[in-house]
Amino acid sequence: MLSIILTACLIADPGQCREFKIQTDFQMPTKYCTMKAQPVVAQWSGEHPQWEIKGWSCQPSTLNDT
Repeated sequence: MLSIILTACLIADPGQCREFKIQTDFQMPTKYCTMKAQPVVAQWSGEHPQWEIKGWSCQPSTLNDT
């Protein structure tokens, strides 16, 4: 499975940025994830209007689970 890793900064304080991990049920090669992830990223953005997305990527879930 894949995770979407978002980098976002607070609109009120652009110097405060962090990464957010969104678990998905995507079971496909990482290179195809970008197409399927776009609606998920857009939904996250709509649900978190205080954050501005600076970038995002897809990674296998096992690489970023701690």
